[in-house]
Amino acid sequence: MAAPLIRYQAEAADQRLIEPLDQMTLIYQRRSGITHIVTEPVPQMLEAMGEDVLSADAVLARLAAEFELQSDDEALHAIAARLEELADLGLVERVANA
Repeated sequence: MAAPLIRYQAEAADQRLIEPLDQMTLIYQRRSGITHIVTEPVPQMLEAMGEDVLSADAVLARLAAEFELQSDDEALHAIAARLEELADLGLVERVANA
């Protein structure tokens, strides 16, 4: 049996406030009341995701199209790692598909 494909969905835009601050970005999460301090590429990832349910491959494809990134294994690994971190923070949700 194949491992389930993990997809991710960003928290709804109306549930967070995003404020750029020099090289960092503050993301206030209404649901938890927590303010997260993040750097690139997190704000760009959340914007690219919109409210769609996407795999790490799809997030990378959207970012690559907008920012002229290489879609290679190293980039995919980095995006997948950031998505897992965002899921742990509650800014995105893991959605498993069989």
